[in-house]
Amino acid sequence: MTALAGALGAGAVWAQEKLGQPTDKSLGLQPGAAPLKHDAIWFHDIILLPIITVIVLFVLALLIWIVLRYNKRANPKPASFSHNTAIEILWTVIPVLILVFIAFFSFSLLRKYNDMPTPDVVVKATGYQWYWAYDYPELGVEGVESRLLPEARELKTAHAAKVPFLLGVDNELIVPVNKVVQVQVTGYDVIHSFALPAFGLKTDAIPGRLNSTWFKAEKPGIYYGQCSELCGVDHAYMPIAIRVVSEKEFDAYIIKAGGKTKAMIAAEEAAAAAAAQQAAENAAASADASATASAAAPAEADAAASAAAPAVQ
Repeated sequence: MTALAGALGAGAVWAQEKLGQPTDKSLGLQPGAAPLKHDAIWFHDIILLPIITVIVLFVLALLIWIVLRYNKRANPKPASFSHNTAIEILWTVIPVLILVFIAFFSFSLLRKYNDMPTPDVVVKATGYQWYWAYDYPELGVEGVESRLLPEARELKTAHAAKVPFLLGVDNELIVPVNKVVQVQVTGYDVIHSFALPAFGLKTDAIPGRLNSTWFKAEKPGIYYGQCSELCGVDHAYMPIAIRVVSEKEFDAYIIKAGGKTKAMIAAEEAAAAAAAQQAAENAAASADASATASAAAPAEADAAASAAAPAVQ
């Protein structure tokens, strides 16, 4: 019993998941750090896994029963029938009902992926052989290239440098916490795939096509993923690293990268709108003054003509 308790305790330690990266000797899906991933975990653990388990146990029981009941020793004279209408109806209808039940929850999850809330930040991720490039098109930041760190290529070196094996990058994708981030995904040369397990992301990066996905990170930290499409010889060396920071830190990063924050853009737009309104008011005032002057000119001319008439006589 003591040995068993120790083994279970060791297993509990092994199963302690690291948020945002793979955990050695763990079971199950990687912990979620975004609403979509929580929904995906629920769908897997509550809907799919029980159904799969019941089906596997049922089929295993049937196989054991058939092996024991209908082997040559227990049943030397085989049955002569070959069809059973009731059984054939059942094994057609029951799987269809199971699939309809799964589809109900599956379509609900797909709808959540598709119905993206209004994004707070838009990021464009472009896959190259073999690295990622990130743009913030609305904020004026372009060409942030993210490549695998050399020390992340070897397991021992990665441990020594405290960089996750095959996951550390030189430039992470920086996003704000608790904000809706839209990721526009495309490929430059071949098909890549933008995948990050903790956020439930997996979107193909196809040359000439702009796919879209979204996430809303719940906690600050760094989260790792990889290209999950076989894109060539260095496919294994094309990681994704997303660093989630506070909104203040994100704004500071955007300014440092040469872009403008949304507050700065809003202020510029407000100033431009105010200037345009002032110009329109000035133009209207000038037009009114011109109209008044034009209306007064004939009256002055008539008065001058009336004053000059006696002298002409």
